[in-house]
Amino acid sequence: MTDLTPFTNEPLLELRRSGPREALTAALHDLDARLPLRAPVVIDGIQQPDTPLSSVDPAHPARVVANAGSANAADADAAVAAARAAFGDWSGRTARDRADVLLRAAAQLRARRLELTALLLRETAKPWPEADADVCEAIDFLEYYARHAIALAQPRELVRIAGERNVMTYTGRGVAAVIAPWNFALAIPAGMVAAALVTGNTVVLKPADQAPACAAALYEAFRAAGLPAGALHVLPGGDEPAKALVGHPHVHTIAFTGSSAAGRDILRRAADIAPGQHHLKRVVCEMGGKNIVIVDGDADVDDVVPALLHSAFAFAGQKCSAAARVLVHGDIYDELASRLAGAVATLQVGDAATFGVDVPPVIDAESVARVGRYAAMARADGTVLAQSTLPAEDDGGFHVPAMLVGDLPADCPVLHEEIFGPLLTIEPVASVDAACDIVDASPFALTGGLFSRNPQTVAHVAARTPVGSLYVNREITGARVGRHPFGGNRLSGGGTKAGGPDYLLAFVEGRVVVENTVRHGMVV
Repeated sequence: MTDLTPFTNEPLLELRRSGPREALTAALHDLDARLPLRAPVVIDGIQQPDTPLSSVDPAHPARVVANAGSANAADADAAVAAARAAFGDWSGRTARDRADVLLRAAAQLRARRLELTALLLRETAKPWPEADADVCEAIDFLEYYARHAIALAQPRELVRIAGERNVMTYTGRGVAAVIAPWNFALAIPAGMVAAALVTGNTVVLKPADQAPACAAALYEAFRAAGLPAGALHVLPGGDEPAKALVGHPHVHTIAFTGSSAAGRDILRRAADIAPGQHHLKRVVCEMGGKNIVIVDGDADVDDVVPALLHSAFAFAGQKCSAAARVLVHGDIYDELASRLAGAVATLQVGDAATFGVDVPPVIDAESVARVGRYAAMARADGTVLAQSTLPAEDDGGFHVPAMLVGDLPADCPVLHEEIFGPLLTIEPVASVDAACDIVDASPFALTGGLFSRNPQTVAHVAARTPVGSLYVNREITGARVGRHPFGGNRLSGGGTKAGGPDYLLAFVEGRVVVENTVRHGMVV
């Protein structure tokens, strides 16, 4: 590892400058000229014919981004069999060899950065800054895990006594099923796939059906980096292949990112022992949240407003870490609510391709309907303090307005259920401890925020808050690999921290050899 430079995060593009904006615009034009792309089922390096499934641009649903394959349970079985057959060769390679594949794959993503940013924009309606950050995070995962896998391959230091040698090593578990979301369509599958591969597992990737082209691009990067065909397989399509993978007797590890309901179902089904299964499945589960920001009476409102806007409405609130609920000390509630309402009313809703757009379309029509149901509930039960304006011209996109809502009753579902859209609630509290009581009563514990100028308050809230990541005096989204290990507690996840020093341990099993070194006789 000595020849590798220390890990550093991939720098984000400076989009205030005309040069990067012009380069991204050109990349988008080039991409549009090639649409629709192909995102086939790939098993053992063999691409299967496309089927009538497709992904579309949420801003212009008539635009087809990719024609995708539609894997079924038989495909899942074939992919697991191929991954199982390749496991011996791949796991038998040195950690450095596997890490080098990740580093070369990172170089592939880096070389295609503008194209991939444009693809994320088209396929998931991620605004330019968010899409660029997604590509950077994917690169970061590959670079970070490559370095940590080399270190993990060194035998662990154990207690020794005279006449005894004790060695602990880690090895890949077998076949890993990666079930990925659409909201970080490149970064999250890149991280889960990379962690599994670099620790010696072979992988079957089931991408989200809304973003198959992003998964295809990731597969291409790994194959161009020299990854053997049998080490990674891709199954785009609906729920059938995912369910087949979860129940498959030869899948050893399941890495999932998605909703809490889906994650709990995977945990239940993975606990069953199928015929022919000789192991317990391990589930690496990162699920949703209902993320609360606490604002103390001494907070700087000038800092709070922009941080809340970005946390709640960037990418239309479609991040598991997005701010959903604000608890404000009564002393400054009126001021913050008024200023936040004024800012929300000015947010620009529109096509993600427009530089400076604040709220892009949500991912699909189902999301429009879901957010609409919660918005109607909020109007009926509370007070809409502000709402942004929809685009003047109906372009058919999946647009919903950003909303700020107050005066909701304590038992309103809007306050407690994950909406995954641009709807933020605000309510006064008597004290920081009263706010902490509300946080502690939530079944979710993914991210949270605190605005306070008092170091003692910061320490007190950090000690009381069960969330996986507490952000203090800043936005609560935008975790960076290596700096902000990410993962939730309670019903938000199993506590693993993606992009952190312990994450790779979820994909390996430990083996200890205890040897008596007091030999009798002579070895010839």
